[in-house]
Amino acid sequence: MIIKSLFNGFLLNLLFLLASLAQVPGFYVKEEAKKTELPFMASNNLIIVPVSINDSPPINFLIDTGVKTNILFSKTLGDQLEMNYTRKLNLMGADGKTVLTANVSPTNHLDLGPIEGIMQTVLVLDSDFFELEAVIGIPVFGVLGYEFFKYNPVKIDYDKNTITFYRSDAMRWRPFGYRKIPLSIDNGKPYVEGAIKQITGEDLDAKLLIDLGANHGLLLNMETSEKIQLPPKYLESDLGRSLGGDLYGYIGRTRSTNLGGLKFRDVITSFPEETEFSYVIKESGRQGSLGSELLGKTKLILDYRRERMLFKKGNKFNVPFDYDMSGIIPRMMPTEDVRYVANSVREGSPAHDAGVRAGDEILSINGIPSDFWELSDIVKLFRSDAGREIRISLKRFRSSDPEDFELINVSFELKRQI
Repeated sequence: MIIKSLFNGFLLNLLFLLASLAQVPGFYVKEEAKKTELPFMASNNLIIVPVSINDSPPINFLIDTGVKTNILFSKTLGDQLEMNYTRKLNLMGADGKTVLTANVSPTNHLDLGPIEGIMQTVLVLDSDFFELEAVIGIPVFGVLGYEFFKYNPVKIDYDKNTITFYRSDAMRWRPFGYRKIPLSIDNGKPYVEGAIKQITGEDLDAKLLIDLGANHGLLLNMETSEKIQLPPKYLESDLGRSLGGDLYGYIGRTRSTNLGGLKFRDVITSFPEETEFSYVIKESGRQGSLGSELLGKTKLILDYRRERMLFKKGNKFNVPFDYDMSGIIPRMMPTEDVRYVANSVREGSPAHDAGVRAGDEILSINGIPSDFWELSDIVKLFRSDAGREIRISLKRFRSSDPEDFELINVSFELKRQI
């Protein structure tokens, strides 16, 4: 066993030596420095960076620990970039029903300014998939997954909107003030153990996926454990849009989530319905995931090589977790000019009782025209303060004729429902 361990250690060190020479696929610091800093755009704490593919003009990519392989959402764009395809794959969509066809494009060069991805495989979706812009509010054309993290410690500062990318041999010691918990990597995805105190039901020790590409706080998959119980107060809701489908389920709270002694209280928690994809979640052994709404309250270092996650409180740690208090889930419309629609309206919510209906176009909010709003700011407004008055001007189409509509003005007060 000792000889085997020494041999495995030798192979691991050899692999990282080769990685440092950029002779194997991976992401690397370009200059001779131990680290480099990369600014990112943020929308609801989702991390978006510009990426150049094979010397193309930069396009926006989402940094996502929840996916194993880099993905480009548009074959039309891939063809324009003259990407080379070697074979096709079928991918299961998030709803467990939709099958997405992807083209495998190997050996691409991805340039992020001070960081470069060498010999990178990219899955290019056959059907153009730009729906994430409707959810995020910023054009996003793809995701960077496991390859971005696999050799190098990556620090994410949600307060400054910066990524610090370290060389693989840097950061041998834990930085001052950071907590450390073990990080396990399974099929290219990172997991931690967390202790969850539910409002009803038993306390739960859970294996949780670290999912930077999801904008929830905590998500618990009820089909993975009989211990997971819905809280007394919950809402049926659209849980968001992902590759290949919408997710539906319930929104409630858990009393606390404890990571390495750091306790997050009254966490907004998603409980998705079971899908045909659930068997994959069960096979992974996980009970749920931690998303950007919770992780965004920390300063975070993911160190895949040393199998550890380092973290400490960020500036937003003590800001309470809040959920939409209007009942409207807004989405950006697929038009050249900035337009928003009430994608869904929760029955019994303040907006629904005031007369807002799914499909209504939002023309102005509190007297400010819609094209002055960022989608993330609308979401923040609808979560802001219970009792706050909201005035919305709407356009409601009566038929498929774009000239056949009526204008509606409504007002209501935000109300905390969970």
